[in-house]
Amino acid sequence: MVLVSLFGGTALLLYGIRLSGEAFQRALGGRLRSLLTGLSRRRLMAVLSGATITAVIQSSAATTLMLIGFVSAGLMTFRQTLGVILGADIGTTFTVQLIAFRVTDYSPLLVGLGFTTTFLARRRVPKDLGQALLGLGFMFLGLKLILDNVGALRASPLAVDLLDAVGHSAGIGVLAGAVFSALVTSSAATLGLALAFAHQGLLPLDGAVAIVLGANIGTCATALTASVGATAEAKRVAVAHIAFKVLGVALVFPFIGPFTAAVASTTADPGRQIANAHTLFNFGISLLFLPFTPLAARAIEALVPDDQQGDSPFRTRYVDERSLDQPSLALGQATREALRMADVVQGMLRDVPIVFASSHHDLLEDVERRDDQVDFLEREIKLFLARLGRDAMGPDLNRKEIGLISVIGNLENIGDIIDKNLMELGRKKLYQARRFSDAGWAEIQEFHSMVSKNLERTIAAFASNDRALAQEVLDQRTLMRQRERDLRESHLGRLRAGLAESIETSEIHLDILTNLKRISSHVSAISISILEEV
Repeated sequence: MVLVSLFGGTALLLYGIRLSGEAFQRALGGRLRSLLTGLSRRRLMAVLSGATITAVIQSSAATTLMLIGFVSAGLMTFRQTLGVILGADIGTTFTVQLIAFRVTDYSPLLVGLGFTTTFLARRRVPKDLGQALLGLGFMFLGLKLILDNVGALRASPLAVDLLDAVGHSAGIGVLAGAVFSALVTSSAATLGLALAFAHQGLLPLDGAVAIVLGANIGTCATALTASVGATAEAKRVAVAHIAFKVLGVALVFPFIGPFTAAVASTTADPGRQIANAHTLFNFGISLLFLPFTPLAARAIEALVPDDQQGDSPFRTRYVDERSLDQPSLALGQATREALRMADVVQGMLRDVPIVFASSHHDLLEDVERRDDQVDFLEREIKLFLARLGRDAMGPDLNRKEIGLISVIGNLENIGDIIDKNLMELGRKKLYQARRFSDAGWAEIQEFHSMVSKNLERTIAAFASNDRALAQEVLDQRTLMRQRERDLRESHLGRLRAGLAESIETSEIHLDILTNLKRISSHVSAISISILEEV
């Protein structure tokens, strides 16, 4: 029964920390992003912003995850994040200090107020603030369950032996704190348990301080996991977070005795001693490392080399995560990014005849590289739209979002047809040294020109939301299908006449017409999306 209460209390404590932090993050999301990206250019202001935000969302790991996202999106540079990371180390002490006050008797009141506010609120921000209050109530309620039942562990020889081993071996204490924090992804929850054990006299201050050091290392696991597969700049953020914590522990560990004595002199309350140890450690490493952030940046940049690919094709230009809480603005930014994507696709289609008319192998490979950019932009725009807050979107914005997803999907399909089909046909013609007949090549150019013109008009209709222009393109579907059939019959006529050039290039010729017709179908689909959106 005691173990059930302890596990339940720990789970409630952890859930409360996460619930309140996530609710505060939702309620203040846009302001938090503005604060991070706006103040990070000056070191002291970056520290202040990092401390403030982490104190609000109650997790240095969550702040680091935000930084990784901002760096990946190009909103911040790696060097700008260093001050914020050090500030986050300071801000993370707020939650532990809050837990150390042990206002557990007020937990039912906080839970009641939080639930009532969440249930009655109709607007998003009051509802989020109600959930934050509910999370704080759960946090203190979980701590109360732990405090009320942890004393019963004195009757368990195994629990006493384990805590005794942690208390009398600094190395075991650091390891235990690191592993547990990594598993529960929260140093605050780890220190909440340590605080409860110390309050009942089960854990001496020496062991608690070692757990504090280990918990600061273990909290880095979340950022490390999130950086897997990210850009080099984003990986450097995670490495910086880990480096500051590990170096800080390495510097303090040899002097853990004097450090513990200094902590003991701050207060007689064991719980407050643990909270103060956490605060002194994080304030200390932040003050110590802040003057050396330029040197740290150079070292980490050398440790994590730049990505091999260039920046330009694989970087969004207009979407900004700070606008996600304003759907209308975010959709406008996504539309600009989609128009940039459309320009790339239009350029790829424009270069198709040049590839077939010459032995321009470099241009062929350049067209294929541009399709990688199209794929990247389509994926990033979709991910950006997926993070939009649906609650704040009305039916008009929902319709606009659906239309935009359809547009970028069709643009990506056009890019794939050019890359995987038309460029492969161009490579085949180049390697086999084939030559179109003059009449056949003129027909291919004519049909390509018709498709290109319709794509250009459709993009213009998309940019200006011009229903009439989109309808004009859509009305040409029958004409385009008929023209493709006529050109196919014309080519077959040359085959029946025995024209050698037509016989040699027949397969390539017909496949080009087929793929241009497929592109035309996707152009029509874009026009339909524009009409449905309006």
